[in-house]
Amino acid sequence: MSDIAATARVSRPLWGVFWMLVTGASFVAVTALVKLVGDGIPPAQSAFLRYAMGLVLVLPMFLPVFKARLSRRALTLFGLRGAFHTFGVILWFYAMTQIPIAEVTAMNFLNPIYVTLLAAVLLGERLAIRRILAILVAFAGALVILRPGIREVGPGHIAMLFTAASFAGGYLIAKIMADEVAPTVVVGMLSLTVTIGLAPFAWAVWVEPTWAEIGWLFLVAVFATLGHYTMTLAFAAAPLAVTQPVTFVQLIWATLVGAILFDEPADLYVILGGGLIIAAISYITMREALLRRRQMTPAVSQTKL
Repeated sequence: MSDIAATARVSRPLWGVFWMLVTGASFVAVTALVKLVGDGIPPAQSAFLRYAMGLVLVLPMFLPVFKARLSRRALTLFGLRGAFHTFGVILWFYAMTQIPIAEVTAMNFLNPIYVTLLAAVLLGERLAIRRILAILVAFAGALVILRPGIREVGPGHIAMLFTAASFAGGYLIAKIMADEVAPTVVVGMLSLTVTIGLAPFAWAVWVEPTWAEIGWLFLVAVFATLGHYTMTLAFAAAPLAVTQPVTFVQLIWATLVGAILFDEPADLYVILGGGLIIAAISYITMREALLRRRQMTPAVSQTKL
């Protein structure tokens, strides 16, 4: 009984919600700042500067990376994850110059859906009928946002579809590596590999940035790092079933920021489609939490006996 008590998590749902709200605000700030920089700097260069300056913020994570003595397999997987993320980041920065903030935010929520599909295909995870229906609801939400045939689907929308798929591939590798190495190693290797991966693309299109643009991109790095950190705090404080639905607030904030700062009209179809995607993700998350709880209950009951 003492072992279970020592390892059990104390759920603090209010703190989980609070930290997830901070996470949402941080990521909306990231999108707003990237939008503010605009297309004066090529997307690949903007992404490189963001990650290069972000390395300063994650320097303490590099000591565990050097001590980890990673195997060739681990280095290969981390390199592959860096390639996925590099491709996704370039597309994301490009999409930010092409379509409204709210649409970028809403379509970015497709990441967990792609992760679920890739986990089924590559890792053999079972797809129950309820999860399949939730995935179909999420893709219906994407169609509501895109509305093909009713309006023009631009290159920014296509970029976001591939962005979500690229990030999903990276997240799936992170899930594999999280069971083998410390979280600090996972985060540190991502920052390092993506910076290296972006370097040649940035060099090929390099333009001289202004000090103001460098300052804005440094703030992007700060808010992105803060968002990932507070997301970790949210996950530690409360179950995903509690924190996941809170992400819908991020879409509301993105819509308001786009309307107020960038004169982007609020699109109810984007909010509706994003709501469908988030509802589907939340359902999948809650079902997984329920199944996990049922699997753990017999073990806990036997321990009490």
